[in-house]
Amino acid sequence: MKVTREEQLIRSWKREEAAAHVHGWDFSHIEGRYETGDDLPWDYDGIVREYLRDDMTLLDYDTGGGEYLLSLGHPYSKTAATEGYPPNVELCERRLKPLGIDLRRCDDPSDIPFPDESFDIMINRHGSFDPQEIFRLLRKGGIFVTQQVGSDNDRELVEMVLPKCEKPFPHLNLKEQRRAFEEAGFAILRAEEAYRPIVFYDVGAFVWFARIIEWEFPGFSVDGCLERLLELQTKVDREGKIEGRIHRYLIVAGK
Repeated sequence: MKVTREEQLIRSWKREEAAAHVHGWDFSHIEGRYETGDDLPWDYDGIVREYLRDDMTLLDYDTGGGEYLLSLGHPYSKTAATEGYPPNVELCERRLKPLGIDLRRCDDPSDIPFPDESFDIMINRHGSFDPQEIFRLLRKGGIFVTQQVGSDNDRELVEMVLPKCEKPFPHLNLKEQRRAFEEAGFAILRAEEAYRPIVFYDVGAFVWFARIIEWEFPGFSVDGCLERLLELQTKVDREGKIEGRIHRYLIVAGK
């Protein structure tokens, strides 16, 4: 029996769904099949380097694999990092600890295992944070720099397949987080927010992405969202793409 185009598509989407569990956070699987705007109106790295001096004690909270932290070239004796995701903790123990970087395991941004006023500068990109805990850890005159994924991130995409899905982190926006930092005692030195396009050129890439970003697409599956995925395929056939927006914001706060 001849397989229809629709059946072929569904099979390919289910392969993408399965592959998402295998490839984890490595987005090279859909390279060339999607694009996301990286032309933010600020330069996180440039801002960090603008404030960072060699004599400062630095903490990178939620350092990931430590790649960005090491790129700063800060004196290791004045550098600390936290990480909570077990595979990254193991990686950082091999990569950062031998250099003399003070690495602590931590997955609770409200209970960071360092004494009061330990740092001159703290940085955080796309990790969790608690303004009051940051205030406790910074010395007077200290600086906190963060770039965050906002609550509206990928919302148009989510609503295409899960129209009644609530935002997982509704308070992650510049207005509310700026207020939280001010209430914790900080002076806001810089605050910006931006939206940029994210585009998928085939539905399979979208399926893979949605399974990877499971906190934004809770309960998503090919079978459960099949009718809407077929509608997206019609959109791709007609327009050549599926488009949404990413949401980012930046805060630089001083104690």
